[in-house]
Amino acid sequence: MFNKALSFAKAMECCNCFGFIRRLSRQSQRSKPAINNNLSQELLLDDDIEDEEHLYNNDDANTTSGDDSEEKTRPKKSEEILNMRVENGMICRQFPVKETHKVVRREDENGNKMINEYIREYKIGSGSYGKVALYRSSVDGKHYAIKAFHKSHLLKLRVAPSETAMTDVLREVLIMKMLEHPNIVNLIEVIDDPESDRFYMVLEYVEGKWVCEGSGPTCGLGEETARRYLRDIVSGLRYLHAHNIVHGDIKPDNLLITRHGTVKIGDFSVSQAFEDDNDELRRSPGTPVFTAPECILGLTYHGKAADTWAVGVTLYCMILGEYPFLGDTLQDTYDKIVNNPLVLPNDMNPRLKNLIEGLLFKDPRVRLTLGDVAEDSWVIGDDGPIPEYLCWCKRKSLGIEDNDESNVLA
Repeated sequence: MFNKALSFAKAMECCNCFGFIRRLSRQSQRSKPAINNNLSQELLLDDDIEDEEHLYNNDDANTTSGDDSEEKTRPKKSEEILNMRVENGMICRQFPVKETHKVVRREDENGNKMINEYIREYKIGSGSYGKVALYRSSVDGKHYAIKAFHKSHLLKLRVAPSETAMTDVLREVLIMKMLEHPNIVNLIEVIDDPESDRFYMVLEYVEGKWVCEGSGPTCGLGEETARRYLRDIVSGLRYLHAHNIVHGDIKPDNLLITRHGTVKIGDFSVSQAFEDDNDELRRSPGTPVFTAPECILGLTYHGKAADTWAVGVTLYCMILGEYPFLGDTLQDTYDKIVNNPLVLPNDMNPRLKNLIEGLLFKDPRVRLTLGDVAEDSWVIGDDGPIPEYLCWCKRKSLGIEDNDESNVLA
């Protein structure tokens, strides 16, 4: 049974969720575009570009019918909303992301490649488009993870009938420039030289592991560790939702643990922004085994509730070391997500069992919210409810100075 799950997880691009499921090539994904249309989560670095044909789903809901009246009434795209927020100073950061418009590529005295002040040390990740590498700043001595793109290559990659990969990358950058939270990977600098084909994202380096790394096929992480991780995940995701941003691909592979044991949410390549609380979406580009039933059944769904379902699947994975709904094929998996009842061990902690069941309600209208999770008895444990993070834009609106109080509200 485990071998069957492992092989199909590979076919469905469920990467590295437990340590026993390894990060894998996306070659199979490219031959099956209906499985997952999102861009690679690891981006180009240096000269490692793969000239490959990328397909998109012809049913993509971003396609317009050409009707002028529909065009006039269509919801604003994330890019428009994000640019409007920038224009109106609606950025939740005390200090803005550094923007550099000059790329200087050279070698240091030891022959190590450099990008501006950053000295390359070694590769730390791979994806279908290239590499992510660890760099050290010659200015502050700190380590950073640098993702890099070739703009001309991204412009050729079609991810939807009216969008290229560049659209998704720029949206990811815009979203990360808006946000700052202890449970979200921080964007430090964007290097975009108009005279160069190269474009770089300098991110904080999370010197840790994946959220499920170290667990095995017969057991999960243990309740105490899973509780601690879940509290961080919910804190970061509540912050995103409070700023009308849906992540869209919550899963263990996109959750990094610092060496101090803090979870940080990463990869905003399929995230979306909204003007208000109306978080209706039409396509679900996330990972199949973490997809909510309503994303499979309907033409539209609500992004925040879908994120919450993915949190439930992630908690299930952390506790039990396997997926709650996994079939032999993609369609079989979708059928199980929609139709199969959730099965939990009889000897599971009743409070934990109630929480997982609440997160994995098929009907999003009765599914637990993240606010419910923050006050759940199992989540509270000995630590109390998850406190609300007092973010920078809220502090400004309340007229609170930096030294007035901590960054959390009881």
